[in-house]
Amino acid sequence: MIKTKNISKQYGEIEVLKNINLHIKKSEIVSIVGPSGAGKTTLLQILGTLDKPTNIDNAEIIFSNQSIQKLSDKELSSFRNKHIGFIFQFHQLLPEFTALENVCIPAFIGNASKNDAEKRAKELLSFLGLVNRMNHKPNQLSGGEQQRVAVARALINSPSVIFADEPSGNLDSKAAKDLHELFFKLRDEFGHTFVIVTHNNDLANMADRKLEMKDGKLINS
Repeated sequence: MIKTKNISKQYGEIEVLKNINLHIKKSEIVSIVGPSGAGKTTLLQILGTLDKPTNIDNAEIIFSNQSIQKLSDKELSSFRNKHIGFIFQFHQLLPEFTALENVCIPAFIGNASKNDAEKRAKELLSFLGLVNRMNHKPNQLSGGEQQRVAVARALINSPSVIFADEPSGNLDSKAAKDLHELFFKLRDEFGHTFVIVTHNNDLANMADRKLEMKDGKLINS
């Protein structure tokens, strides 16, 4: 599903990632743990094509047999929209739009018709237990509901992989538990692959595989 070779990242003299080699299988749920500053989020951003390795000529990132690290910015943007979903600690919903409208945004970017986007968004929101909250704006939703809307938004284009950065870090314990269980339900129902950066030990230990980062290296990949 995802393979990386020799991924390194430097900011000035600071070496954040050091020759990361990684293989993630289709429909696998992988957690990445480690202390703050270990490089977890930087790795997630590079895997998600939001950033690039410093050693781009020697590094390699392969999604489903397609090498992507040397795609143009326009090609990467299109690839990201079609194949990758993101879930962040802070849901990053647009406050002026309803839950339904927020979920539709990536589909509109991908040139889906309004009817097709809304049909898919309604299916996802219903699946996530938000059938009666579709026309509510973010400030009318609980934290757990907002994060489920963000999950639906990440899924709208049926991506190959979901990257989640501290997805339950801003939730209470019950909402966090519900979100964690949802990831596994989605994997079982739809076959999604999840790569999750987290400090939540319960979520990390639920994963099919738990990777640990320390000083810019994966120590058990």
